[in-house]
Amino acid sequence: MLRKGEDVYVGQYPGASPEEAYAYFARKFADIEAQVTLLEQRVNRGAPASAVAGAVKHLAASLEESTGVGDYAALESRLAEIQGKVAALQEKQHEAAQEAIAQAVSEREEIVKRIESLAAQEPGTLQWKSVTPAIAQLFDEWKAHQQSSPRIPKSTADQLWSRFRTARSHLEAERRKFFARLDEQHRAAKEQKQALIARAQKLDPDDREAISQYRRLLDEWKAAGRVGGKADDALWAQFKAAGDALYAVKKEQVARENVEYDANLRAKQELLTEAEALLPVDDVDAARKSLTSIQERWDAIGRVPRDAVRSIEDRLRRVERTVKSAENAKWKAEDPEAKERTNSIVSQLRESLEQMHSDLAVAQQAGDARKVRELTEAIETRTQWLRAVDH
Repeated sequence: MLRKGEDVYVGQYPGASPEEAYAYFARKFADIEAQVTLLEQRVNRGAPASAVAGAVKHLAASLEESTGVGDYAALESRLAEIQGKVAALQEKQHEAAQEAIAQAVSEREEIVKRIESLAAQEPGTLQWKSVTPAIAQLFDEWKAHQQSSPRIPKSTADQLWSRFRTARSHLEAERRKFFARLDEQHRAAKEQKQALIARAQKLDPDDREAISQYRRLLDEWKAAGRVGGKADDALWAQFKAAGDALYAVKKEQVARENVEYDANLRAKQELLTEAEALLPVDDVDAARKSLTSIQERWDAIGRVPRDAVRSIEDRLRRVERTVKSAENAKWKAEDPEAKERTNSIVSQLRESLEQMHSDLAVAQQAGDARKVRELTEAIETRTQWLRAVDH
């Protein structure tokens, strides 16, 4: 066979016809040609350039040693073209690899920044209920990124991990401190609430001050803070049970008192009818005398049911205020000094009005419209004053 301008001996096939021998050596050429075709397909698909370069080198050696029958010149030309493409493919893939690494560094640094952002916050402002799962999620993202992203330079990876670990360690330390303080607060609150329960249970239901004492204990309970978890509910159930017992006794006492005080209520309602009949006040002295009698009898009757106290007391207070107002008005009307002051003002207003009427007549004769208008308005004003004072 002619190869590179020289006749090349490819071999022999004993015991076969020339056609069979030719077909045998043609198949050997077809085999290596198929490898070249496969390599071209791998290059076109963008296979890893380093793997393709190795395959090209191996195939070049195989081609050199091949003893088949075929167009080796064309095959060598195709292989040379593949080698040219491999160089370009290596450059392209190198650039893509660098971009992928840069992207991976950026993504991993973003994870670092997010956990550093949490770590930079004031520990007292952190809501650990949401921060704790956020830390765990960031750590899971870190591990998943390590597995799925391109391998980044060790120095960069170590630096990023150091930052992530430092921020995470800081947050974990602050979380432990927070829950240690919280446990201490819960312990103190539990002790305080247990003491409040004991005090509430010792209150005497028959003591009239028991309810007000329990309410003061309730204020202390609210200020004690929470114990946390179901323990708080259990403690509250005990404290509330002590209060319920007090209120139950109080309710029975009020029910008994209401039966006893119903007669007092009816008696006071009759007095209210008598008191309200004094209104409106015509005779101040008689009204005061009657009201004083009503107040004395009112006090002598005693207590009424709690739910009626305010309504009947308000009705009596209204009568008392009305009588008191009538007394004040009478006193002012009979005060000699007040009368003298009123008479003096009345005299001055009357003299002023006489002078204004005289001036008005002069202005009307002179045809002074502006003066007439001013005097007319002044006369109307002083006339109203006189009516108000000399009533």
